Amino acid sequence: MRSFINYRFCKMKRQLHFFIFIVLFFLNCNLNPSEMKFDVEGHRGCRGLMPENTVPAFMKAMDLRVNTLEMDLAISKDEKVIVSHEPYFRAAISLDPDGNEIPKEEETNFNMYQMTYEEIKQYDVGSKPDPRFPDRQNIKTYRPLFSEVVKETSKYCKKNDVEMPDFNIEIKRVAQYDHVYHPDAEKFVQLVLKEVINLGIEKHTIIQSFDLKSLREAKKLSPDIRFALLIDNDKSYLENIEALNFKPDIYSPNYKLIHPEMLTYCKQKNILVIPWTVNDPKDIEKLIALGVDGIISDYPDRVNSALGK
Repeated sequence: MRSFINYRFCKMKRQLHFFIFIVLFFLNCNLNPSEMKFDVEGHRGCRGLMPENTVPAFMKAMDLRVNTLEMDLAISKDEKVIVSHEPYFRAAISLDPDGNEIPKEEETNFNMYQMTYEEIKQYDVGSKPDPRFPDRQNIKTYRPLFSEVVKETSKYCKKNDVEMPDFNIEIKRVAQYDHVYHPDAEKFVQLVLKEVINLGIEKHTIIQSFDLKSLREAKKLSPDIRFALLIDNDKSYLENIEALNFKPDIYSPNYKLIHPEMLTYCKQKNILVIPWTVNDPKDIEKLIALGVDGIISDYPDRVNSALGK
């Protein structure tokens, strides 16, 4: 009997020690609940399944229960914030208002920054099949306003009684194209932040960019919003973070650049590591095993599958 009591006492003691270890671990790491949750991000909505950066793509991503909707922003002639990866209509996935093909050699002439939003909305960006994504559903659709995406997402959440996702919005600014395909960094950031504030989604917003000036400007104007540094270069993670001049909330490299030393450093500095754009199931499983904090994918259903959701 005494041996049984000793066994029970030792077992309870081990359980208590384990509980204390877990509590101290999370207190020491200074993590909050949102940081503890693996972030499944739908790239451009879910580009592998629906036309990219469109309302149908984002609603499909919501059906797949993503945590975050990832998207790209551009600016129209009348200073509307629109959702588009390029500031022009890419020939591979676009048809003009009359349903005609856009010649590849002329696609950059279809400049959204030189069009009003009403003109932009007349182009079809969903009917033409994208050969890179044979499983994609092809439907006639248009480039939406950022505000429309947020409002439609809010309606979806209320109707389906689910939490509002985060919006990981990329400022697609290239310095040499200031005043040609988009405003300069200051104006671009101001227009985007104005929309974020008007929509009341500051706590649900992540601003990401490859452009350091845009990130610095946004940090200066709205320091409490989260920021993600996009990376696709051969520099070290230390060089990239130092060049930004402030600690990003998220380090977001091309997934091929991920390595254990980077992950260890970022975890020590409380920087989340969320790579892009990961579509192969084997790569997804490998990155989860390495300990990334989230994954941006054209196929968020594959990420959920790897996570066992």
